Amino acid sequence: MDARSPHLTPDAAGWRADAPITKSLAEVNSTVAIPAAGRWWRRLLAFVGPGYLVSVGYMDPGNWATDLAGGSKFGYTLLSVILLSNLMAILLQSLAARLGIVTDRDLAQACRATYSPAVNFLLWLACEAAIIACDLAEVIGTAIALKLLFGIPLIGGALLAALDAFLLLLLMNRGFRFLEAFVIALLVVIAVCFVVQIAAAAPPVAEVLHGFVPKTEIFTNSDMLYIAIGIIGATVMPHNLYLHSSIVQTRAYERNDTGRREAIKWATTDSTIALMLALFINAAILVVAAATFHKSGHSDVAEIGQAFELLSPLLGLGIASTLFAVALLASGLNSTVTATLAGQIVMEGFLNLRLPSWARRLLTRGIAIIPVIIVTAIYGERGTADLLVFSQVVLSMQLPFAVIPLVRFVSDRRKMGQFAIPVSVAAIAWIVAGVIVTLNVKLLADTLFG
Repeated sequence: MDARSPHLTPDAAGWRADAPITKSLAEVNSTVAIPAAGRWWRRLLAFVGPGYLVSVGYMDPGNWATDLAGGSKFGYTLLSVILLSNLMAILLQSLAARLGIVTDRDLAQACRATYSPAVNFLLWLACEAAIIACDLAEVIGTAIALKLLFGIPLIGGALLAALDAFLLLLLMNRGFRFLEAFVIALLVVIAVCFVVQIAAAAPPVAEVLHGFVPKTEIFTNSDMLYIAIGIIGATVMPHNLYLHSSIVQTRAYERNDTGRREAIKWATTDSTIALMLALFINAAILVVAAATFHKSGHSDVAEIGQAFELLSPLLGLGIASTLFAVALLASGLNSTVTATLAGQIVMEGFLNLRLPSWARRLLTRGIAIIPVIIVTAIYGERGTADLLVFSQVVLSMQLPFAVIPLVRFVSDRRKMGQFAIPVSVAAIAWIVAGVIVTLNVKLLADTLFG
């Protein structure tokens, strides 16, 4: 019997016979103990962590650019896109966690064990492009935060950003739970910073709530659609699906039907709660931008530097700009951790290639830093702002290559057995995938043909 897919032989399960069987993130796989008895909240706490690592990707510096642009230009209108994106994220991340828990494979390994080498190579290229785009956003965001807080030039900040490649190594050496605690602490810092700013901005509650109601103009207005797609790309991030399907396996739940069923329940609860925090952060950025910039007639604020300069004067709160920059720096540092892990998972899963994490990180950081330095040198800060928004659109264009295989796998009873998702959930998941593909095709057509 195949321990990876209960009650199914490897051939019947639909995996390629020549696919390598290795543990995802082997150095931390099954290292976090789960209490066998006790109150339910103890088991929930044992599963708390992976969801917050995933949620980091939903509030990274790329989100800041798209949320600031959307809030300053269109007020509260795009709050509905943030809500829709978050609901998509909650569904897709729960499916990613289910895949990892049931099959003992992350999404990259599942693709490698299903598709031909040529298809896997193309999927790997698409995913690496998404990770580089995410890395690009992190480099720009971290560099901007360092400039705002300490006056370090953007080019110098981008070079310093390469040094955070060693941050993950330090954290991982202390244990995976220490890594999760570090991430959650920074998330608390970000949340507190925005609670203060929301209180200072005092947005009208009725207008904010009305912004969560979808409007047809989002689809008919090409400028609004461009930012909306960027918000989706910045929120539903493809590499997070690979990440989540792997890190849920750090829990030492029993690898049997009962253990997997309980693990799915607690992992889904963990990620849902964590992504609600991400919803608050993303909505808070847009609400602050709408209440501060759009309301005062500054509808062209799309750059983080502009927002920093205008926040304190417009809000009448001297510390507002500093809190904004501190939250941005915390966001950049947190995003480093998730992108590093995702890059390792993708490379090992698709290619079965294992490089030292410091080497892979420095390689992708170098690829991200080069365009930042070139654009900054030629176009200045304005160019980096445009590059930041564009990176999020690139992320969105990669989504179908991760979402479609994921939905296909978790709907397949050969691979998932009794843990395959119900037909109704599969239908919703395919609708989400269809919406993503449709919006991307429309955006591409608008971009190419005006």
